[in-house]
Amino acid sequence: MSNRRDFLRNTSLAAVAATGIPAIVEAADQPSFSSENGPVGSLTILFQGDSITDAGRDRGNYYANNADGMGKGYVHHIVTNLLGTSPQQNLRCYNRGISGHKVFQLADRWEDDCIQLRPDVLSILIGVNDYWHTLSSGYTGTVQTYETDYRKLMERTKKELPATRLIICEPFAVAGGTAINEKWEDFKGYRAVAKAVANDFGAAFVPFQSVFDEALKLAPASYWCPDGVHPSLAGAYLMKEAWLKVFASK
Repeated sequence: MSNRRDFLRNTSLAAVAATGIPAIVEAADQPSFSSENGPVGSLTILFQGDSITDAGRDRGNYYANNADGMGKGYVHHIVTNLLGTSPQQNLRCYNRGISGHKVFQLADRWEDDCIQLRPDVLSILIGVNDYWHTLSSGYTGTVQTYETDYRKLMERTKKELPATRLIICEPFAVAGGTAINEKWEDFKGYRAVAKAVANDFGAAFVPFQSVFDEALKLAPASYWCPDGVHPSLAGAYLMKEAWLKVFASK
């Protein structure tokens, strides 16, 4: 028992918790959510994306706030935090990420998996497959394809859901991950498109790439995101912290 107490004291876990993750998030570029769009009152929040958002969710459990339907990634971390800290609010959270999807595949299912849910807040993380699949799966789309598809999707969303608040998350590739090589230099263009779309459509922007870049100063990619694309438990927690900071900003 004394050895355990010594370990906790010597490793200063409280200090790490107080300075590690917040410092990473603070160091990243964090645009704010305008005050009129703050997380107040009853909210329906929808998370959309690919495998990073899907994170092994049970797609049969698609009801709001269903634990199995949240997956095991950053969405799960976000939803447990929101529900646990805001019991006075009527929060309804949905995860509709599907592994392997690109922007055009979001568009194909947008009526069922977005429009009909009428979200107050729509969070989208998409883009890694729009590039990765050109390297591994014979997909012939380009960064221009990605931008055209993304803008069309946002135009449709704005038209059909004009009151919905948008959060666009930056697609990322973590240097040192096993799937990341010199070819991923071209992925910077996709990240730039996501930020431009966020700016042009009045969306809040979560700068995941710079968050992970800061995290690499504390631990290698194997700790945060082993293949450079799919986050570990620690990486998912880091994403949660960054997302909530943008969501709650005034």
